[in-house]
Amino acid sequence: MFSKKPEPQKTSTMGNSNPLKPASPPTSTTPMSANPASLKAKPPASTLSTDLHIKGNVKTTGDIQISGTVDGDIRAHLLTVGEGSTVKGEIVADDIVVHGRVVGRVRGLKVRLTATARVEGDIIHKTIAIESGAHFEGSVTRQDDPLNSSSSKIKAPIKTSE
Repeated sequence: MFSKKPEPQKTSTMGNSNPLKPASPPTSTTPMSANPASLKAKPPASTLSTDLHIKGNVKTTGDIQISGTVDGDIRAHLLTVGEGSTVKGEIVADDIVVHGRVVGRVRGLKVRLTATARVEGDIIHKTIAIESGAHFEGSVTRQDDPLNSSSSKIKAPIKTSE
């Protein structure tokens, strides 16, 4: 009864050898039975702003960007100490990037001190990078598993009774 003229096809093929046949949608190589929780997007890093001063320990399995001041220990997956920020305490993370000031021990699989870094304390690492211009006072120790090392290498004296 009613008939409509077909729309003229565009000549752009975008990798399709037949201009009249539409390109097929991309196929996923992920099986349909994959766990939906594993497909979640990684949450953004938590940010401690410049006007924030924390007295106490901070612990997360995620990422942290520090722009303020922390007086306490920090444990995270990826920790970035921003330029102008200060951390007074032990830092333990898989990846650590220091642009600011750290007073205390630093333990990480990958540790990077940028040119603006100021670190006063020992660094225990698997890999380390120190840029020219970084200030560092302390010792550097390489370990295969710096995250699980004991918090103190000094043994307590043995008490003996006389």
